[in-house]
Amino acid sequence: MIRAVLFDIGGTVLDETREFASWADWLGVPRHTFSAVFGAVIARGQHYSEAFRVFRPDFDLAAERAARVAAGRAETFGVADLYPDARGCLTALKDQGLFVGLAGNQPAYAGPLLHAMDLPVDLIGTSEDWGVAKPAPRFFARAVAESGHDPGTILYVGDRPDNDACPARLAGMRTCLIRRGPWGHILDEPDEAGRCLFRIGSLAELPGLVAAHNANGQ
Repeated sequence: MIRAVLFDIGGTVLDETREFASWADWLGVPRHTFSAVFGAVIARGQHYSEAFRVFRPDFDLAAERAARVAAGRAETFGVADLYPDARGCLTALKDQGLFVGLAGNQPAYAGPLLHAMDLPVDLIGTSEDWGVAKPAPRFFARAVAESGHDPGTILYVGDRPDNDACPARLAGMRTCLIRRGPWGHILDEPDEAGRCLFRIGSLAELPGLVAAHNANGQ
């Protein structure tokens, strides 16, 4: 039985399109060019920060974030950046009596913004707040501990087989891959996908799948 559902944040519940576009503007490169390079970096299995270094070899993410704040162009997101199916999915899972949480890699500014969205969740955990990032086992151990549930009763939902599905499975959780966002469409790991309890194209599919799974006592 699934008693808790934890979600990755960026690319799963939060659409990062506007964020990526703002970085292209900050770097002074066409948005489509930045997107193409970003996709190539993902396909090579590199860290996403390497996309910035294609245009600026000495790029330092922390320094550039500070420079954007100083210039009045800080990174930000809001309710409008949620995927349209996100809030409804969270609400439907809560209505099933499940523990619902967000747990993902996000910078320091993200925590307060997520809390301000008034999402129907029991937990909001970010890598910056926890001092550990995915795919480290300690991140998933913290997520399990914060949920208060046995890992075998937790479903972790994410868009990445490498950062989400695999380490969550190794932590004892059931997993679900959603195919959207750059990682979800570019990364293809059939073996890991085959180990997932669910594979979906929209969060709107998830509440029904979870309800059916629990009704069958699986």
